Amino acid sequence: MPKYDIVSIGDTTIDAFIELHEASIQCELDHVNCKLCLSYPDKIPFDSLKILAACGNSANNAIGSSRLGLKDAFIGAVGDDHQGQDIIEELKKEGVDTSMITINKGVPTNFHFVLVFRGERTILIKHQKFEYKLPTNLDTSWIYFSSMGPDTEKFHKQLSAFLQKNKNVKVSFNPGTFQMRMGTQKLAGIYKRTEILFLNREEAALVTGLKTRDIKKLASAMHKLGPKIAVITDGRSGGYVSDGKTIWFLDHFPGPLIEATGAGDAFGTAFTAAIFYGKNIPEAMAWGTVNAGQKVLTTGPHQGLQTKIQIENWLKKHTKFKAKEYKK
Repeated sequence: MPKYDIVSIGDTTIDAFIELHEASIQCELDHVNCKLCLSYPDKIPFDSLKILAACGNSANNAIGSSRLGLKDAFIGAVGDDHQGQDIIEELKKEGVDTSMITINKGVPTNFHFVLVFRGERTILIKHQKFEYKLPTNLDTSWIYFSSMGPDTEKFHKQLSAFLQKNKNVKVSFNPGTFQMRMGTQKLAGIYKRTEILFLNREEAALVTGLKTRDIKKLASAMHKLGPKIAVITDGRSGGYVSDGKTIWFLDHFPGPLIEATGAGDAFGTAFTAAIFYGKNIPEAMAWGTVNAGQKVLTTGPHQGLQTKIQIENWLKKHTKFKAKEYKK
């Protein structure tokens, strides 16, 4: 087996992006807990439909990492249908090794629906029950681990055991919905071996069990789980990163928001790649923010993903775009 710079592990999907215009948003007084509202029962017209292959957190990372110059592979599962083949072909086209994808006979490939309204998205998800295989002779410097469906505890135990035996492998962990529902105790072995933990502000409160939005308290609680670097993204309000001693803040990318799917993945991908290339945390934050900011200018998680040269050139032209120490 070849030596990889990074291996992305998790589920992958076909995503159908449905852009709406006859909808509304209802928020509570804090303007945080908001709901997408549609007329019920009614026929709702939509503006456009775009179907894209090889979506999902880890597949997005695989494609983004390849564009950033890393030698990478994807470990996941698909069905034995044409959607599964579309995913494999899309990953291959992006230079990602697909030899470790498990094809499940008689099971349909994951298919999600993304409702796009005013630049944000609401995703209807369904994770199929797949068989996953983790090679025991996997040789990689980094693992990027993210969303998997329910009933995958066995695979999580296998990954935890692999990480205990291979202390040299560094891990970026971006927990998905079902992984957060599993709780930190069942995933304690993975959290303890995590180098970089990515959560948004609301997820950080959920995972740590804290009823607060205080960045310092959330970062401290994340470190207690094991990660050396705690990343807390906050959408258009920017992002925060802690190394346990210092917390840095960087505002959002100075551009419009067309569609947000995959923005968090784009940030995590470029942040991890920057650390791989020897950048420090403030530099990695800039890499992640530029990648995410370019992604939200397009619909879907892949089109706007940057190359290493593109990110470096943008930062050379915008020298004032730098992370600052967070002291609140």
